[in-house]
Amino acid sequence: MAKKEYTFDEICADIAAQRYAPVYFLMGEEPFFVDQITNKLIDSVLNENERDFNQIIMYGADVNTVSIINAARRYPMMSKYQLVVVKEAQLIDNIDLLSSYVKNPLQSTILVINYKYKSLDKRKSLASLVEKVGILFDSKKIPDYKMSGFIVTFLQQRSIEIDIKAAQMLSDFLGNDLSKLNKELDKLSISLSINHTKRITPKLVENSVGISREYNNFELLKAIVIKDSLKCYRIVQYFERNPKNNPIQVTLSVLFNYFSNLLICYYSPNRSEAGIMEALGLHASFQAKDYVSGLHYFSAMKTFLLIGEIRSIDARSKGVTNSSASNSDLLKELLYKILH
Repeated sequence: MAKKEYTFDEICADIAAQRYAPVYFLMGEEPFFVDQITNKLIDSVLNENERDFNQIIMYGADVNTVSIINAARRYPMMSKYQLVVVKEAQLIDNIDLLSSYVKNPLQSTILVINYKYKSLDKRKSLASLVEKVGILFDSKKIPDYKMSGFIVTFLQQRSIEIDIKAAQMLSDFLGNDLSKLNKELDKLSISLSINHTKRITPKLVENSVGISREYNNFELLKAIVIKDSLKCYRIVQYFERNPKNNPIQVTLSVLFNYFSNLLICYYSPNRSEAGIMEALGLHASFQAKDYVSGLHYFSAMKTFLLIGEIRSIDARSKGVTNSSASNSDLLKELLYKILH
């Protein structure tokens, strides 16, 4: 029987309902979810009066497994639980030695291991023991091409609506850095409050974050997909005048993700919007429309060759076999190859 893999939303829902596990091992390359769950447990498990005697926060650089086990085996004082949180646990040597505690954890202790930027080997005993008695959560990076859909869903959970274009503008500008995204969304939430609205529009993003509504990677990709050459070059000229907010590496990443996914679409047995959504793991139909258009305008061979061209331009933008061309010149050269 396969072990259950808990999602971020499931874990947060259980915490909100005060359904706690005795052990949480929170790991993975995306630190945002790891820290969010850790903070929710710190805020939820104990009230303010209980924390002085029953909350212990430790740091991986300062502790070893013996001290963690000793802390976890204490009993709470005038409280149902004690909370032991180990932050930066990836710095601990011999983390597998925690298995001796996890085999038989105290039900009155909630042990939280915050283990960021890497994951346990799930074949080892510690991972399997945590899965039996508690929650083993592997926090994965969200692919760039899924970020706009994630932003829509993330904001819906906050009872905030966002226009599709606004979500894509944020995605293109911030990439899949969720910590940066969260900070920008906090700024946008303040703007929503000031404007007495619950919908994030492209205009609001432009005013709060500093991304142009008309000249951004979202609009560039839309123009490329329908081969609107005039609009493409207008956007690139704007990028040339505003290089700080429009670095070429971000644009190349957007284009690389698009054409890589378009190549996947060519191997999909169902090239309808629904089929493309399934093939790429998309959650919103608007994300599939550009791929349907791309299948019409770009052949499979052209798509394959363009992926190589984008890689080449990326290397040249970083100084490889490029002695004189500016980033703007490189982007114009790439656009010519895409559009012709």
